[in-house]
Amino acid sequence: MPEPRDIAVIVGSLRRDAFSRRTALALSGLAPDRLKLEIVEIGNLPLYNQDLDPDAPPAEWVAFRDRVRVADGILFSTPEYNRSMPGVLKNAIDVGSRPYGKSVWAKKPGAVISVTPGGLGAFGANHHLRQSCVFLDVPIMQQPEAYLSGAGDLFDEAGALRDEKTTRFLRKFIQAYADWVEKILRGPGELA
Repeated sequence: MPEPRDIAVIVGSLRRDAFSRRTALALSGLAPDRLKLEIVEIGNLPLYNQDLDPDAPPAEWVAFRDRVRVADGILFSTPEYNRSMPGVLKNAIDVGSRPYGKSVWAKKPGAVISVTPGGLGAFGANHHLRQSCVFLDVPIMQQPEAYLSGAGDLFDEAGALRDEKTTRFLRKFIQAYADWVEKILRGPGELA
């Protein structure tokens, strides 16, 4: 059996028990054997400042870029702040996209799942993130779209999924993403 595809999971919340982190961990447990999901932490990244690139980038930027660069794909799990993605996630995107012409994001098959205790499924964050991915040349999986609302009722106190309908949906989502990763990495002939 071939090595599983290395998927860098970017969680858009710094909160230890964030629903977006719980969702990422649930997806890791539901993923088919051909994917290996690993959360890449973004909370320690200093704010992007072009004055530091390329001569003196902080060590945290270098480590983050090196980790994402070797990944086969990117999976974003994010909450919504003020109808957009959280600032910490936008900063990680900026750090990974610079210096100009050396983006670590380009051509990596991606997917977005947005999570909220509210009722709209973090729709705004999901679509702002997708918009950024277009510019970054990240081919984002279009279907199934993933907006999890009512997240406070989906997990038990230990962080495990307790809703069977959501579990089935997440299993379908991560299976579709595994298929998407293979299609993108094998080349355009697979998309026809």
